[in-house]
Amino acid sequence: MKISILGSTGSIGRQAVEVIQKMPDFFKVVSISGGDNIEELRKQIKLLNPQNVCVKSEQNALILQKEFPKTNVLSGDKGLIDIASDKTNERILVSVSGKTGLKPTLAAIENKIDIALANKETLVMAGDIVMARAKENGVKILPVDSEHGAIHQCLSKRTEVEKLIITASGGPFRNKTVDDIKNATVEETLHHPRWNMGKKITIDSATLMNKGLEVIEAHHLFNIPYEKIQVVVHPQSIVHSAVEYVDGSVIAQLGFPSMHIPIQYALTYPDRHEGIETKSFDFIKAQRLDFEAPDLEKFPCLKLAFEAGKQGGTLPAVMNAANEEAVFMFLAGKISLREIYEITKKIMNEHKNIQNPSLEQILEQDIITREKTKSLFQKK
Repeated sequence: MKISILGSTGSIGRQAVEVIQKMPDFFKVVSISGGDNIEELRKQIKLLNPQNVCVKSEQNALILQKEFPKTNVLSGDKGLIDIASDKTNERILVSVSGKTGLKPTLAAIENKIDIALANKETLVMAGDIVMARAKENGVKILPVDSEHGAIHQCLSKRTEVEKLIITASGGPFRNKTVDDIKNATVEETLHHPRWNMGKKITIDSATLMNKGLEVIEAHHLFNIPYEKIQVVVHPQSIVHSAVEYVDGSVIAQLGFPSMHIPIQYALTYPDRHEGIETKSFDFIKAQRLDFEAPDLEKFPCLKLAFEAGKQGGTLPAVMNAANEEAVFMFLAGKISLREIYEITKKIMNEHKNIQNPSLEQILEQDIITREKTKSLFQKK
């Protein structure tokens, strides 16, 4: 299978490369992109020998082009779109962070290329548009997140689904108080008990905003109303998600915490292959599985996401932009963890929602929201 990886130097991208290394006869990598992490890209170019590489800045593109004259080195958003538009690809893994994934995803859809999607912001911002265009072009959107990958594997007839159950580890503050969360340091917040992820997604996991984004993503991926999506805290992160059917049956997907399996399944779908994490799940070693309801007093961002999803329009994109900018400010030490919620809620409350927006309106509101959110920090 000929594939490209957008975001090959990030957590998901690096694990995807490990999957591909384990299956060299199955995959041929056409293109990779990696922001401006040129040290990691150098290693991947030598390892994968891609035709095209994309970096964020033109300066780094020139550096890599001199080092690898046989490789076509691109830069910026245009470079990502060019890679995503290359019909040589049979599947594209979109694992870039934030809104950067939206335009390349749409470009791949227009060129009828199936997508393994690890960029939840694409569906949070413009899920109605993305899924409608995918349907029009006969393009498969295959989920990479462990939760959505689990649901994808458990689904049979969607008309018989009673409820989707999305699990959450609860993050580093599951057993902490509201005051503990208010006073949490960046270091404490980045210390996730189960998953090794990038900084932004780790902060979102600590506030449960990430789970809220996953709820919106699940709504679009599986065409299930929000009233039929439930979040359950499961600290062991062994049940990755489940589907309840109208007859009361519940089908769940289990496995020890690892992204290799959902990445591989999204890349090889509809087939399964022996791969990097091939081994029997040991029920004895798992010992116990605990479940509890999320505490919305401690984690109000989850409630914000449900509200944004239900209202739809431009509000999910606005919530996503405000939250992302607030997370960056928290990482920079300029606000507290609790203020991420307070700032996001304030921006959402002041937003005049646009129903059935065009892509241009969504992108415009994203820019306006980011500027407005940054202006709040400047006043602090």
